[in-house]
Amino acid sequence: MRVNNSSEGDLGLILMQGSNGFGKLVDEDLVFKRRGEKKTYVIKINDVRFANGEGKVVLQETVRGKDIFILADVGNHSCTYNMFGSENRMGPDEHFQSIKRTISAIGGNARRINVIMPLLYAGRQDKRKGRESLDCAVALQELKALGVDNIITVDAHEPRVENAIPLIGFENLYPTFDMLSSIIMNKETKIEGDATNLKIISPDTGAMDRALYYAQAIGVEIGVFYKRRDYTRVVNGKNPIVEHSYMGSTMEGKNLLIVDDMLSSGDSILDIANQAKMRNAGDVYVAVTFAFFTEGVEKFDKAYEDGLIKRIYSSNLSFIPDEIINKPWFVVVDMSDMISEVIDRLNYDISLTEMFNVIGRLKELEKFIKLTT
Repeated sequence: MRVNNSSEGDLGLILMQGSNGFGKLVDEDLVFKRRGEKKTYVIKINDVRFANGEGKVVLQETVRGKDIFILADVGNHSCTYNMFGSENRMGPDEHFQSIKRTISAIGGNARRINVIMPLLYAGRQDKRKGRESLDCAVALQELKALGVDNIITVDAHEPRVENAIPLIGFENLYPTFDMLSSIIMNKETKIEGDATNLKIISPDTGAMDRALYYAQAIGVEIGVFYKRRDYTRVVNGKNPIVEHSYMGSTMEGKNLLIVDDMLSSGDSILDIANQAKMRNAGDVYVAVTFAFFTEGVEKFDKAYEDGLIKRIYSSNLSFIPDEIINKPWFVVVDMSDMISEVIDRLNYDISLTEMFNVIGRLKELEKFIKLTT
């Protein structure tokens, strides 16, 4: 049993509203990793809402001297509260405000405060085009000003946003190993020993680094689509895509794995899948860190029935309704072990470098598969 001799004190895990399901898995992993040192590391809070919509957070127990990890799912749209007699959904802004309330309730009594936002708040508004706000940078600076020591996120839309807070910790994790191991263990594609069968596809030039990371990890080819947008119009907060142009070697006969950080409406992914089939590609798989399905899933049901897509893999780092989880074309990749490992290592001041060695970990996975098959 590991003795907690960390200079950062006893571990405390605060689960914000909307993160309880995933947070419970993280807590169970921590209890297992530490061999029953405690029955739970969760510190209970009460997120109170007044009738006019104002709120406050009340800590149910002391946090004095603890190394606090606040876990929040700012993308969970299933959380509701009553305001003037009507039920309202919590959006990212309200989730972020609850994080700040929690830090305020701690009142400087914790030894260290770490905020875990797998889905980075305002991560899509990370750079300025004209007269626009810089929401993500401002939010990160707010957390720094409130005394946060470390911010942990997963697959940030623009990792360079960490430049807004250069003097505190900012860990941007990637789900590459967990995604690939899930695909391998489900035997969905012939990754092992048959690299000629698979091609990694980047849905746009902005996702090239992510696609290269996947491709290098398993030693396969890469292709990219270029999004041509209509910058004269704005629809639902973004410039509509006019055309996807493919750049890369032939897709014919190859299975494709389209990788991206998030799936919003999904129109872009489905258009790429359609173009791939027109180029005589094999099965089309999709791996995204966050799946929102902002416009419903009916078009994905049809795409699956028509053979456009085979599977969509997504993490459980942000809320996914059960109706989507139970779809035959959807696979949930559990990331609770990764988050618990990060918490465990940070609490003991252990380097995270080993976690980023995807190629080495995949080789170990291949050895395990050969031993068990």
